[in-house]
Amino acid sequence: MPKLTFTLNGTPTEVEIAPGDLLVDVLRDKLGLIGTKVGCSEGECGACTVLVDGVATLSCLYPAMKAAGCSITTIEGLAGQHPVQEAFIEHFASQCGYCTPGFVMSTVALLQENPHPTRQEIMHGLSGNLCRCTGYYQIVDAVEDAVERMAAGDGETG
Repeated sequence: MPKLTFTLNGTPTEVEIAPGDLLVDVLRDKLGLIGTKVGCSEGECGACTVLVDGVATLSCLYPAMKAAGCSITTIEGLAGQHPVQEAFIEHFASQCGYCTPGFVMSTVALLQENPHPTRQEIMHGLSGNLCRCTGYYQIVDAVEDAVERMAAGDGETG
């Protein structure tokens, strides 16, 4: 079996993979990082979102071999309690929590690219993520709060 070498949450990582493995399966099944969720397996819900070299990526569609030499950040890789996570908690931006890791990772990527998005830009930036429980008002409110926290120096974007 081929070996995949990459940086995972800041740590050099090597794992054996099969040629057809998807990144989400390697993360969950071979490395035990179950924070990345499998929702639709079709790239429609965003629950599997991770950062690949800082870019929000649907890991259910991403061939694991393509991650060779890349830096992958999962929800487990956010140091301590990230300001985005704090804002999600305080704004009740999740109910069942299944979609939350994907929303958080998409938000982190959005704020790295645009640290001061408008409400409309937030909604557009998260349009690839679906929530079937909470609705989107609390999520967008949480992102606006995270923007304020990070602008005030209460946290880092990644």
